[in-house]
Amino acid sequence: MKKIFLPLLLVTNISFSQLNEIGEDIGYLINDALFFSEKYLSPSEDAFIYQSSSGWMNSIKKRPIWKVTVGLNFNTFIVPKENREFEINNSDFRFFTLENGTNATVPSAIGNDEQIYMVGQLGTEQVRIKTPEGIDQELVFYPHLFGALSVGYGTELLVKLAPKTKLKKSDYQVYGVGIKHNLDQYFKSFQKNKINLSSILSFSKETISFDFIETQSSYGSLGINRLTGDVGIWQTQISGSKEYKNYEFILGIIANSSHVKYRFTGPKGQIEETISIQSNLNEKLKEIYKTRTNFIGELSCRYKLDNFFFQTSLGVGKFVNTNLALQYEF
Repeated sequence: MKKIFLPLLLVTNISFSQLNEIGEDIGYLINDALFFSEKYLSPSEDAFIYQSSSGWMNSIKKRPIWKVTVGLNFNTFIVPKENREFEINNSDFRFFTLENGTNATVPSAIGNDEQIYMVGQLGTEQVRIKTPEGIDQELVFYPHLFGALSVGYGTELLVKLAPKTKLKKSDYQVYGVGIKHNLDQYFKSFQKNKINLSSILSFSKETISFDFIETQSSYGSLGINRLTGDVGIWQTQISGSKEYKNYEFILGIIANSSHVKYRFTGPKGQIEETISIQSNLNEKLKEIYKTRTNFIGELSCRYKLDNFFFQTSLGVGKFVNTNLALQYEF
């Protein structure tokens, strides 16, 4: 991702009089960079949203007041082949053209590490860049902690926290809070047939950071070496379960709505004393803010061994996400 914005940085090597002359080229360059960024980032947005969606529903049963559950979850996201790359054509751009040919296949943020060259003309100077690499991983793995506290009336308070996970080209972290409420307590027929039913409302905050190149110009350092995505996710889930001996079999449906924002982070460069590059680019990035909606089916099995529980979950929708959890109940 970092090299697609290199032409933006080269603009600062040009005098102010030249900037006035090539203003149209700069506008085309920025628009092309935003177009490519959206295509490159979009598959990763849903991927990381799927990562945060799993592991909220441990048991469906109503629990006694002040019961505490703590757990360690191991989440694995399977990167689908169709989301690892996308097509670009010369007709998609106003500033850039492919160095070889008129169309090409390039990796998305969750794709491989292959790159191609693109060129453009900024005034009398040629700009040559490499398209960005992807994470080059078929499986994305991250652990996270989970906790639940029963406060009575079939209600539990939930919390989830993941340490910062380092991927090949990015960092990822998620944390969130939620509330779970038991529903089968209101239906005698459910209780009679030992069918459990619960719902969850949760909010998660994700932070995804991509490395960018730090380049020197005649105005000093630029300070644009990091691009960060902030994702806020509201999620609701309803699940039912049936117990058999020490097993609890769970089936549920998840719906979430996420708002995605991007911004340049890190210390500002020396060039900010002359031209507000970072703030101007952050303003333009608002054009690719978006709200995404996902529906996910979740199948889970929980096994009890004294006060320990082992749980596996499978989430299926646009993507496939798996989760393995070890829990302890106090």
